[in-house]
Amino acid sequence: MKILALDTATEACSVTLGVDGHSIGRYLEMERGHAEKLLPMVDELLAEAGIGLSALDAIAFGRGPGGFTGVRLAASVAQGLAFGAGVGVVPVSDLAAVAQRVVALQPGVRRILAVNDARMREVYWAHFESGANLQPLGEEHVTPGTDVTLPESGISWAAAGRGLMAAPALAEKCRQAGGTLYPDLLPRADEILTLARPLVAAGQVLPPERAVPVYVRDHVVTVAV
Repeated sequence: MKILALDTATEACSVTLGVDGHSIGRYLEMERGHAEKLLPMVDELLAEAGIGLSALDAIAFGRGPGGFTGVRLAASVAQGLAFGAGVGVVPVSDLAAVAQRVVALQPGVRRILAVNDARMREVYWAHFESGANLQPLGEEHVTPGTDVTLPESGISWAAAGRGLMAAPALAEKCRQAGGTLYPDLLPRADEILTLARPLVAAGQVLPPERAVPVYVRDHVVTVAV
């Protein structure tokens, strides 16, 4: 199984190529310039692996939520590459990608609150349950940090994502409620690949035109009247 995964929804720009059980990748953090770096990173990995795009089984991408420009970039590049190569796409939540990082860092954790910075004094957030496969618990949200709900007490849980750095009061609330904190985590193509693998194996691959971004936030401009 050969899957190319890419993500540009945050300041992280990353690409990972998975071939069967092995993977190689590239990862950079930068405020801007993702569009100039993304395709060269893809070309480097394909050349290193000695395969072409048409040999892929699917292209997975971080579909958001995240920065509007970055989410659009990942979706459009995934769509363009998939159309050109004649392969399908697998959209993956960037909040789920953060939660998946926690699964690897803290085996045995049962619930994960993923929190990414949404700017505009808000955060993107969602709850996940760890198990054989990571499962979302409810919808993805964008709200002020004060409106984020925490997992119930009495279970092993963690809060992760740079939204915790953007909302320090939320981070402290999570700490006092017994959650383990991972405030420096960003979504990466590595976890996009991990989450895409069972979907590709199950045949849940979409046609290229279904490579669309998920913003969660419905508006970005408020007009003063």
